[in-house]
Amino acid sequence: MSTAALPAPLPARPMSAWTFWGRAMLLPYLVIFLVFVLYPVGYGLWLARHPSSYVKLFDDPIFFRTAINTVVFIVVAVNIKMMVALGLSGFFTTGRWWIKILSAIFILPWAMPSIPTILSVRFMLNPEWGVINTTYFKLTGLDGPNWLNDPTLALAFSMLMHIWKSLPFWTLILLAGRLAIPSEHYEAASVDGATRWQKFRFITWPAMAGLYLTSTVLSMIWTLGDFNSVYLLTGGGPADLTHVLATLGIRYLRLDHMELAMATIVVALPLVLPMVYLMMKRLSK
Repeated sequence: MSTAALPAPLPARPMSAWTFWGRAMLLPYLVIFLVFVLYPVGYGLWLARHPSSYVKLFDDPIFFRTAINTVVFIVVAVNIKMMVALGLSGFFTTGRWWIKILSAIFILPWAMPSIPTILSVRFMLNPEWGVINTTYFKLTGLDGPNWLNDPTLALAFSMLMHIWKSLPFWTLILLAGRLAIPSEHYEAASVDGATRWQKFRFITWPAMAGLYLTSTVLSMIWTLGDFNSVYLLTGGGPADLTHVLATLGIRYLRLDHMELAMATIVVALPLVLPMVYLMMKRLSK
């Protein structure tokens, strides 16, 4: 029985100049990704591989207070921020000239560096020579409170700092979503006698619900890693009662407990991964 002759293999095509330079341009990115992303993540997971590290972490009473602070920070600060951003996005759609000037001023907190802005607020809250207590003493003749010495107030001010710093960015995102809605929808609703609330309920919100949810989830992921708002304002104090997971790892590093610092980061993964999955699932639609 004769067998059919196999076709001769096609000669390999030489690599074009475009293909060569395209791959060459990707090489620096791959090196940077390996050195500054994969290696640190892999090394951190390797340091946190021992179960005894998590036993020590859970035995530390500061960890449970930190976990509660982190959940409160994410749930309260992010939702307040996004609701305020949604309202301000409607305010800035008004075409008055003074609103355009106000919008330029409004974006400054997000554009300014975090360190000088947050430290300036910390100086303002100083109980002895801060501008807030100094003004309060001039008006009433009484000494003002030590704002950052109370754990509840200190954490509340940290959340306010986070909201104030990142609110302009999310307002711009939601403002872009509002501007993408055709104006004809609002004009037709006005002809039908719809109120402002009805326009928001039946036109604005259905068009922006997906963007709002995606922005909220992404903001939660970023807030979980927000180090500056807490550490620069309170340093985790008083008595390590205002730490969040992003700052607790630094505390362990300062105490030379590298394995506990890495374990703190690994413990945060059950919070991060579901939010990342939800966000990627929504973006893939």
